[in-house]
Amino acid sequence: MEKTVIKFENYTKVIKGVTILDNINLKFEKGKIYGLIGRNGSGKSMLFKALCGLIKATEGKVIVNNKEIGKDVDFPENIGILIEYPGFLEHINGFSNLEYLAKIQNKITDKDIIEALNIVGLDYKDKRSVKKYSLGMKQRLGIAQAIMEDPEIIVLDEPMNGLDKDGVKVIRELILNLKTRDKTIILASHNSEDIKLLCDEVYEIDRGRIEL
Repeated sequence: MEKTVIKFENYTKVIKGVTILDNINLKFEKGKIYGLIGRNGSGKSMLFKALCGLIKATEGKVIVNNKEIGKDVDFPENIGILIEYPGFLEHINGFSNLEYLAKIQNKITDKDIIEALNIVGLDYKDKRSVKKYSLGMKQRLGIAQAIMEDPEIIVLDEPMNGLDKDGVKVIRELILNLKTRDKTIILASHNSEDIKLLCDEVYEIDRGRIEL
């Protein structure tokens, strides 16, 4: 059975004459956790944006579930994303933020939202506005929105950012649990311990190129 879910084929992105992603060729399979490491500005977040259809290729293509992004579909189906810093409506609470997001596709109920919040260690009854959340709480909320619709593919850019020791433990356990459910998980982390504990395969990116 074909296990490859995502394929980058000779993917290049040039912006204002600068090559941001340089001839990327990668495959990602179902049921595996992939780590992407590299310095700030190395191209990690841009690779994630390419996968999610947020930027278009200058050359080459990215294929998700046999559909070419930007040609067959604008955005991948069944994907959960946390890229860079999570952005929320600051004047309402976490539950209400996720409710708004859930209405875009109308795939899940309030019960699913509550479950996602519980999994990441947030109280759905917390009435505080997101403006009053700590950085770690905002990060947990960002991860909750990425997983709440039970996506097949989960993309997490620095998921441990701002988390305390207990938060890191909760999210590591969550990621490993998602793997057992045959998800394809791609994460970037500056923490070598996260990469070592979680990832089946690791790719290093530098100046937009995958270092083999």
